[in-house]
This record gives sequence, C-alpha cells and structure tokens, in this order.
Amino acid sequence: MLAIYKKELKSYFTSMTGYVFIAFFLCIIGIYYVAYNLGGALSNFEYVLSSTSFLFVLLVPILTMRIMAEEKKQKTDQLLYTSPLPPVSIIIGKYLAVFTVFLIAIAIVSLYPIILLQFGNVPLKIAYGSILGFLLLGSAYIAMGLFISSLTESQLVSAVVSFVVILITVLMSGIVEMFPKDNKSAWAIFSVILILICLITYAVIHNVTLSLSLGIVGEAALTLIYFLRPTLFDGLVVRFFNWFSIIERYDNFLMGMLDLSAVIYYISIVFLFLFLTVQSIKKSRWN
Repeated sequence: MLAIYKKELKSYFTSMTGYVFIAFFLCIIGIYYVAYNLGGALSNFEYVLSSTSFLFVLLVPILTMRIMAEEKKQKTDQLLYTSPLPPVSIIIGKYLAVFTVFLIAIAIVSLYPIILLQFGNVPLKIAYGSILGFLLLGSAYIAMGLFISSLTESQLVSAVVSFVVILITVLMSGIVEMFPKDNKSAWAIFSVILILICLITYAVIHNVTLSLSLGIVGEAALTLIYFLRPTLFDGLVVRFFNWFSIIERYDNFLMGMLDLSAVIYYISIVFLFLFLTVQSIKKSRWN
C-alpha cells in the first residue's frame, strides 16, 4: 500500500495536476478571503468556506479523473491486478495519495484564520470547525470521484460524470423541493430508486441472482408498507434526500457545531465508495 501511495503522490507532482489543483484552490479561496475578511472587515472565516463549496464541483473531477481511468487506458491496470497486493491496499493507497494533495491545500488554508488574528478577535472555534467540515466534505467527494474513475477508461467521461454527480449533490436541497410530496408519488420514486440500486449492484459485482433478489424483495417490502401504512410515504422523498444530502450536514460545521453524526456520516460515505471501488476492481481482475 505504501508503494502505491508514494507512486500516486509522486505522479501528481511530476505532472501539473497537483500544482494546478492546489494553485486554483488557493486562488479561489484567497479571492473570497480578501473580499469577505480583509476587504469586508469580517472576522468570520466560515463565510469564505460556505461560499466556496462549489470548488468541489470543479476541482474533484480534475483531481480524480485519471487515478483509475488512466490505468485502464494505458493497460497498466493489469499489472496492478496481477500484483500480490490485495485490491483493498491498492485502492486505499490511491485514495490516500489524492487525499494528501487535498490535505496540503487545506493545511495552507488553515493559516488564514491565524492571519486574521492580527486585525482583531476571530472566532477560531467556528473557523476551524468549518475547516474540519470542509475537509470531511472533500474526503467524501474524492471517494466518489475515485469510484466513478474506476468504472471507465476515459478520463473525460470520468470527469464529466463526477462533475454531474457532485453538482447534483450540491443542488440537492433545491432539487428535492420540486419532487411531489404525496404518498403515491413517493412510492413510485422509491421503486425507481430501488431499480437503480439493483442496476448499480449488478454493474459492480456482476451477480444477476443477488441483483434480482434485492429488487424483488425490496419492491415487495415497499409495496407491502405502502398498502399497510400509506401515510408513512407523505413527504418522505424530501426527508429522505435531505437526510442523505452531503451539503446539508456540512452546514452544521459552519454554525460552529461539532456534529458527530455528520463526522460518522462522511466517514461512512468514504468507506462505502472505497468498498464499491474495490468491488469494481475485483470484477475487472476476474474478467
């Protein structure tokens, strides 16, 4: 795992990818920092991070698009699959390399609230709480980008799909408000979601029996619950997507709250997508 980590981390700084990511990241953060904190004479650094969460939509696809897709395109993935390293070690090594590049940028940004101390009192607890939330949010998006990159050999496709997926998560709270709130529509929407989950399950593990079983049992359970307690589905779509919204949980950190449930949620998202990436690699190894 350490060898994979060193190789991947080095590749980010022997090419321009790592430098471009850090430079662009710091440039955008710096512009908002000057506008809000220095120019606007505000001591709240969390305003900067709140306004720059769109960076993940632009930068994470660039950072993660090559990490697995390039291996497939250059056929070097076969060397990884036939190596004595288990897929888990390969994926964790690659993930930690990307995360380190992001962590370097965050480490530099962490100095900004200290600079503000030269001009007056700064709520450091809220400032560094928001930085922690920003770090966790980025770690989740990187894991998602890594998984998407493992599904294709085209860096362009990986970048575009990652861009769309992350954009949807950012706009999630506004999108769900357009969904119907009646119980019948909720049942139909959850049925479609279940079908999509089954298709993703089949794409990842290539097991028809498991995918069909999941779909049949899930649809039967949904239908049974709907006919027994239809009122449970009233407004359930909005509550469901808000509960799973990555951005919504980040808001707690911006208000100075150390939300342990949000920390666990982000860590769970990372482990989930790393697990899915490992399954994708295992499937490719045996094909």
